[in-house]
Amino acid sequence: MSMTAFRKLASCVLLLIFPAAGFAADSGAAMLYTNGAAWLNGSHIPRSSAIFSGDLVQTRSDSVANINAPGSSITVQSDSLVQFEGSSLKVEHGGVMVSTSKGIATTAGDVKVAPASSSWTEFNVTDVDGLVRIAARKGDVTVTDDNGTVTLAQGQETTRDESTDQSDNKKNKKRATGAAPAAGGGILNSPIAMGLGAAAIAGVTTWVLLQNNNPASPSVP
Repeated sequence: MSMTAFRKLASCVLLLIFPAAGFAADSGAAMLYTNGAAWLNGSHIPRSSAIFSGDLVQTRSDSVANINAPGSSITVQSDSLVQFEGSSLKVEHGGVMVSTSKGIATTAGDVKVAPASSSWTEFNVTDVDGLVRIAARKGDVTVTDDNGTVTLAQGQETTRDESTDQSDNKKNKKRATGAAPAAGGGILNSPIAMGLGAAAIAGVTTWVLLQNNNPASPSVP
């Protein structure tokens, strides 16, 4: 095989690998750090782990977890169950403290809390026994429920019912430790996937060089 053919083949391999990796980079991945026992999709995790959209984070009464994403920092408070959705959060039980410049919104039942502007905003959302508590710590936030949308100014707090239609089901929201279902996440963005991509390129290169009877750099011009 000539070097020209090799270049074409290697280009095809690169085109197949790197667009997929670029797609995975936009999948909403973040890093999770724990202080005490915590679970990710029902499995106990070490002090840190990658987290992807759709993953469930659960903390114990004596532990907390921190999610660090570009432009955002989220603290999952103790005794909480939270679903990370990349550009938003869903509080199943417990509470979160959100600091963001990326407009990350938080929902608890039928209540949605979101930054009122694109500037750096900090707010707390807790959902315990069907009662949602919201506090705007820095910047204004909007609170949306069945009654419409209102703006909560910096320094103010308010409460909302999680859902008038689902109050009887709230008792089932708090799940047992390890019961959270597994969720898929960003495999193409993992070190294994990138390693396989590099190995594929190296394999193609080695095979072509073995097949090529002409030296890559001939001694005679």
